[in-house]
Amino acid sequence: MNGKSRKDIQAGNTVDIVLKNDQRSGKLTRGVVKDLLTNSPTHPHGIKVRLEDGQVGRVKEIIN
Repeated sequence: MNGKSRKDIQAGNTVDIVLKNDQRSGKLTRGVVKDLLTNSPTHPHGIKVRLEDGQVGRVKEIIN
């Protein structure tokens, strides 16, 4: 599932995100969502989240 819709993502989900520094390379970082930072219901580049380890990025994939 892609990470463009806020309703699909909750704290505790495991996700793959793209960090700001990795946007050009597209390198994904896997982690567990702590906070949702995007307030709008959707975002074309993915919902911005903070992982439990403090990293911030946009969700590219939600892992079931």
